[in-house]
Amino acid sequence: MAEANTTIPTTTNATPAPATAKAPVKAVKKKQRRSVPSGQLHVQATFNNTIVTFTDKTGNVLVSSSAGACGFRGSKKGTAYASQIAAEKVAELAKSQFGARAVDVFVKGVGLGRDAAVRAMGGFEISVDSIRDITGIPHGGVRPRKARRV
Repeated sequence: MAEANTTIPTTTNATPAPATAKAPVKAVKKKQRRSVPSGQLHVQATFNNTIVTFTDKTGNVLVSSSAGACGFRGSKKGTAYASQIAAEKVAELAKSQFGARAVDVFVKGVGLGRDAAVRAMGGFEISVDSIRDITGIPHGGVRPRKARRV
């Protein structure tokens, strides 16, 4: 049997880095606290869940919550109380993090949490400037059944 001749290359001119060398430290900019005194509150109320979102005037999402995210499960997610809790969570974060004082409310859907989410804003001293219903309306409806043949 022939033996394989293996050699391990070694480097003799490698010098270790001096212990006194330090990596340059980047200057970290402090993140500015964004102030959004007036924004938009979007409430999507379905039969199964309610999603509440706080955005700025251009529609960029800042804070969001839902009944499911607040710990409600199953059919309890579609209740007015679950919607109120989700809206309170959003209102608390919007007021503390962004200084929200006024909102325009956009309500979408037919669920039970439509009114409860809007009323929850009053408890956090956030004034509601306007309320708009943007629920989709079908134009023309669904396709009719085929004609019955006798």
